[in-house]
Amino acid sequence: MPDAVMLFAAGFGTRMGPLTADTPKPLIKVAGKPLLDHALSLTEGIPTRVVNAHYLADQIETHLAGRGVHVSTEQPAILDTGGGLRHALPILGPRPVYTLNTDAIWQGPNPLSLLRDVWDPTRMDALLLCVPLAHAVGRKTGGDFALQPDGRLTRKGDLVYTGAQIIKTDGLADITEPAFSLNAVWNTQAAANRLFGLTYPGHWCDVGHPEGIALAEEMLHV
Repeated sequence: MPDAVMLFAAGFGTRMGPLTADTPKPLIKVAGKPLLDHALSLTEGIPTRVVNAHYLADQIETHLAGRGVHVSTEQPAILDTGGGLRHALPILGPRPVYTLNTDAIWQGPNPLSLLRDVWDPTRMDALLLCVPLAHAVGRKTGGDFALQPDGRLTRKGDLVYTGAQIIKTDGLADITEPAFSLNAVWNTQAAANRLFGLTYPGHWCDVGHPEGIALAEEMLHV
């Protein structure tokens, strides 16, 4: 089972507009608590926790100081999800890892626990947690994937990727660009029939845009 988790917190948060002019998106509060802390609460008990940082990284570093969470700061350039994960591998280690986006709020069971219970490294190179569009609160675009009867994922369907997954990191070394999306890794895994999905049974809210804050608080009944 994975014993490390990567939380993505390096982005510029441009969809948030003025809210991120002086504050990194992961420190924007929902229901009185920063988004980053909502995400970290899902990772309790995982031995190695890493948060990446780039935009206003000093605020992320200060917020996490003394909390037993590693910060992988990306300078001078931001590295995107794939490059950021690869940059943090010296801390995360060589085994499969959880990854988790920090701009989402969950209502339901712990997403990482669900992934852990289904993960099968003999068949899977990645297991992505997805939610049906009807349960993706605040989602402004369509779905990302379709789930096949055998559990494999294919592109273009009515399932939204939630930002939570378990992934093997071996394939990161095959990509030459310093900055790249995890989509590049997933495409290779899908071509080998080793990209799998799991449907989240609760609700999930996209807090990547300002309207998402109120929608998340309404979903949480606060």
